[in-house]
Amino acid sequence: MALSLPRPHRVDVRIAVGSVLAGLAWWGLGLHMQTDRLFGGTWALIPLFVLAGLELLRRSRPQFALVVGTLALVADQFTAGNLASVMMFTDIMYAAVVYGTPAAARRIPVTTGLITVAVTIGFLAWFREPEAILIGVVTGLVSFGPATTGVLVRTHREAAVAARLRAEQTALLAEMDRVQAITAERARMARELHDMVANHLSAIAIHSTAALSLDDPKTTRDALAVIRENSVEGLAEMRRLIGILRDSSDDREPTAAPTLDGLGSLIAGARTNGLDVTLDDTRGPDDSKLPAPVELAAYRIIQESLTNALKHASPGLVTVTLTQRRRALDIRVTSPYGSPSGPRAPGSGAGLVGMRERTELLGGTFESGPESSAAPGDEKVWSVYATLPVDPSDLDPADEGVTE
Repeated sequence: MALSLPRPHRVDVRIAVGSVLAGLAWWGLGLHMQTDRLFGGTWALIPLFVLAGLELLRRSRPQFALVVGTLALVADQFTAGNLASVMMFTDIMYAAVVYGTPAAARRIPVTTGLITVAVTIGFLAWFREPEAILIGVVTGLVSFGPATTGVLVRTHREAAVAARLRAEQTALLAEMDRVQAITAERARMARELHDMVANHLSAIAIHSTAALSLDDPKTTRDALAVIRENSVEGLAEMRRLIGILRDSSDDREPTAAPTLDGLGSLIAGARTNGLDVTLDDTRGPDDSKLPAPVELAAYRIIQESLTNALKHASPGLVTVTLTQRRRALDIRVTSPYGSPSGPRAPGSGAGLVGMRERTELLGGTFESGPESSAAPGDEKVWSVYATLPVDPSDLDPADEGVTE
């Protein structure tokens, strides 16, 4: 079975060919590194060609090339020697650290450093002349120097790879954050859109059903008036939301978000739509101004609760209760719960999901369902209860005396 060798890199081929040509030129000119050696003449070309062949394996077989190259360099010391052979060995030493295994990259500099020290001390003890130190210097330049350079280059490359990997991970995390932000924004827009138009569309559906089912001109006119009013208001709110989405500049002032100061208009609109609603706002004039996100969430929760009562509740009194404490705002909406009578608007349950999401985004609690405390035979009540926490740092310093 034939041994298949890896294809050498183009740079390695150029190094090998250039080194052989330079070595042959120096040999032809009679430039040798040593004289009076055991083998002279053409013997110096053997280590030259061996090291040139090993240059082809400097990337694919770096450790094998280093071992054989070391033996070839030792053999070169018994010939007249060639500078090209020494230069190729330094390159093989460098490549063994750069392209070798991590363990080899750690061992080779330490080994060559110890060899340099041992050679320096050994020849200094043998010759007992200061010039013997030069042998140790040459040994260090041929072995320890290239190995140290290889360590620096390898460390730099590994750092560059790690930095590129971190950059890719950062880009991936940024893309994930972008997708999550888009998803969260879509959910917020869906909640806002639902809360803005659901109340008006529910009223339109109910009154249009009543107008179609009752053959009474006055009732029909009243229903059409309510339908027109809700249509106009719904379109206005839709235009406001679309304007916010389309406007990407900072030149326009932001549109004011609904606050609890607008509950009067909201309750009046619910009464116009046919609900019997009462508002029990226990907040006093000395209570602190709530943060804007809390006020918006509270307004939308009450609005959606009234919409659900309009669509699903039985005839009866709907009660909205607001209680402000030191660190929270309590919202409670109750409505008759039973078999509805008369025209009802269809519902999908998205309103409860939106109210729960608004509450959880502020770190509050939300509960909805029939009250379990109702005595047998009593009228059942559907209750929506939400607690929106208020950060004390958002309150005015003058309101520190407000108690729970």
